[in-house]
Amino acid sequence: MPRNAVIITGPGFQDHDVVFTYYRLLEEGWHVDVATKNGDAVTGKYGIPLPMDKTARPLIPFEELAVESYDVVILTGGHEAPDRVRQDRLVLDFVAGMDRAGKVVAGLCHGPWIMVSAGVLKGRRACAYIGLRDDVINAGADVVDSDVIVDGNIITCSYYGYMGAFMHAVFETAAQLAAEATAEQQAA
Repeated sequence: MPRNAVIITGPGFQDHDVVFTYYRLLEEGWHVDVATKNGDAVTGKYGIPLPMDKTARPLIPFEELAVESYDVVILTGGHEAPDRVRQDRLVLDFVAGMDRAGKVVAGLCHGPWIMVSAGVLKGRRACAYIGLRDDVINAGADVVDSDVIVDGNIITCSYYGYMGAFMHAVFETAAQLAAEATAEQQAA
């Protein structure tokens, strides 16, 4: 089972998104990195600091994002953070590389803005928060009204109120992709 995830965010992140996804990943035994520009400490829109607690690993800079190091990337919301993050070529190349490698690319609430800019939604089924629905449609996605949509390795969630279902989808999809990779290796 894959066990390495990275949450990518920035200043003004949606506190709920980062806190919930971070601790759920840890609860399931995953190694979790949190990446910010230059590995700088940032604060969420409601005041949560990153790193979150004294046991948290140091934040990593975008320069350290490597496709081979992770099984899952989680792109969290809060309109400010993803709008800033999607302007960084290192992040966009990493997200596109994760998609090409067939690894889980999961966007929550405004997080799919990063997916739009990375070009990974064209021809995919997705759901979208109302504030970025037009952007996701214009990126070439088939947008449907739903809480969570899984299309292969791409996962979208329309609102942070659905984070429980979102994280279930992340864990189930990661397990399925890992099982498929193991079966392919054994067949070769």
